[in-house]
Amino acid sequence: MAKDVIIACDFAGRRQTLDFLDAFEGHRKPFLKIGMELFYAEGPDIVREIKRRGHPVFLDLKLHDIPNTVKKAMRVLSALDVDIVNVHAAGTIEMMRAALEGLTREDGTRPLLIAVTQLTSTSEERMQRELLIGAGINDTIVKYAQNAREAGLDGVVCSPLEAAMVKQACGPEFLTITPGIRFADAAKDDQVRITTPARAREIGSDYIVVGRPVTAAPDPVAAYDRCVQEFLNQ
Repeated sequence: MAKDVIIACDFAGRRQTLDFLDAFEGHRKPFLKIGMELFYAEGPDIVREIKRRGHPVFLDLKLHDIPNTVKKAMRVLSALDVDIVNVHAAGTIEMMRAALEGLTREDGTRPLLIAVTQLTSTSEERMQRELLIGAGINDTIVKYAQNAREAGLDGVVCSPLEAAMVKQACGPEFLTITPGIRFADAAKDDQVRITTPARAREIGSDYIVVGRPVTAAPDPVAAYDRCVQEFLNQ
C-alpha cells in the first residue's frame, strides 16, 4: 500500500457520514477511518456501506483485552474486508500475536494490523504521573513499537513526531500511521503531539490521519486536497 491521507470519520451516525462522503462524488475516493463513535452507533453495516462505495477503510477500535477475546474479535472483524485494524500495544506481545492469528483468514490473507503506542493526547508528564510509566515517552513508544514488530504486526500508530525513531528502531518497512495532524494555521484542539502534513512527510509518516481540519472545514473537499498536496507532494 502506498502512502496516503486518511480522513477520520468521527461522526455520530450514518446519515451525517454519508452526507459528508457525498461531497466527494466524482472525486478521488479518500481512505477513511471509522472509529468507536460511528461503529458503536451504526455497527458493521456502516463499514459494509462505505466499502461498497469504494473507500479503503481503517477500522480504529483499538482492541485491548485478554488474548483469546481479542483473537475471537479479530476473526469477526476480518470478515468485514477492511484494510487496516488496530490493537493497543499495551496489551502485550501475546495479545498482539493472538490478534494476528484471529485476523488471518484461511487463505492466508488479512488486513494490515497495527498497534497504538501512546495516544497523541497523552503528554509525557501525564503518562508518568497518571499511568505510572517511569520511562520517557519516546523510549516507551519505541519499546511498544518493537514489541509490535516482534509480534508480527505491520506497524504502529504514533504521533508524527515519533515516526522517524520508530523507523530507526524497527526498520523502514515498518509502517507508521500518524494522527495529530494540523495545518500550520489551524487550532490544536485536544491534541498535544502534533505537526503539519508536510512535516509528517519529511519525518517519515506512511499514513497521516486527519479529522477536524477536514471534516469541520467550510469546504472539506478542498481541505482534503490540501492535505494530499502537502503530504504526498502532488
